[in-house]
Amino acid sequence: MARKIAIKIDVDTKRGYTQGVPNMLDVFQKHGVKASFFFSMGPDNSGKAIRRIFRKGFLTKMLRTKAPSTYGLKTILYGTLLPAPLIVEPNPAPLLRAMEEEHDCGIHCWDHVYWQDKLSHLPEAKIREHLTKACNLFEKVTHQKPHFCGAPGWQVTADSLKVQQEFGFDFCSDVRGYYPFYPVMDGREFSPLQIPGTLLTMDEVLGIMGVTEKNIVDYWLKNCDKQWNVFTIHAEMEGLSKLSILDDFITKAKQQKFEFVLLKEGKKVPQIRKCRVYAGTLPGRAGTLARQSDPIE
Repeated sequence: MARKIAIKIDVDTKRGYTQGVPNMLDVFQKHGVKASFFFSMGPDNSGKAIRRIFRKGFLTKMLRTKAPSTYGLKTILYGTLLPAPLIVEPNPAPLLRAMEEEHDCGIHCWDHVYWQDKLSHLPEAKIREHLTKACNLFEKVTHQKPHFCGAPGWQVTADSLKVQQEFGFDFCSDVRGYYPFYPVMDGREFSPLQIPGTLLTMDEVLGIMGVTEKNIVDYWLKNCDKQWNVFTIHAEMEGLSKLSILDDFITKAKQQKFEFVLLKEGKKVPQIRKCRVYAGTLPGRAGTLARQSDPIE
């Protein structure tokens, strides 16, 4: 049986949406690959991420990944010196093209920076408000309800899992881990199924552990060592200045006989278990993020 790779694309910014998504769609079309897109639906407040500058490892990551040139000057000023523009509503075309080309499309969030930086202090009502706005706009644009979502920055609370459960999503991808599982947090069991990312992302690994732009594809493929692998990429990186790396990854993965599938295929993985969700760390990442524990016996 061929090993599988599901490509998960997080779309965080206006530039990533308007320029990165079409670039990625061209690459996917070239290779005959389908992917799963998670769209930030509301304002681009990327400039407010500067508040993380005092978080251990954040400035180092920004410098080694050349974030200012990667994201662009306007993007890193949105929400501070420049007004925060709406991402999807003024230009539905990239989202609609992704759907027309039969990629799976769902919700990332309403306001990426707001969720990533403030979720731990948000009440259920505010979480529900943001997800409602994102889902309503998605349905207005596509005439379909979104059937999955994924948390910005892999930030999760028991309250956010509870609210997602209320929305009746088919699955969520909020966590970093190893294989699909049913989440347990603060002693409470939740649905829907979690389909976690399994590989370190470009911004986490580039420039450390001997990983460079020249060997990162080989690094990733070496670590696609399970039957089921989820490769998370970003429209702002692999969709723009690092587009050739995405192209190379798909080419080499096909040469190694990997099969590309949609993220929802994770629902078919055998022996899905319950696992706890906890706040952990990963190499190359500032702060904590949601991680998957070993199965609960």
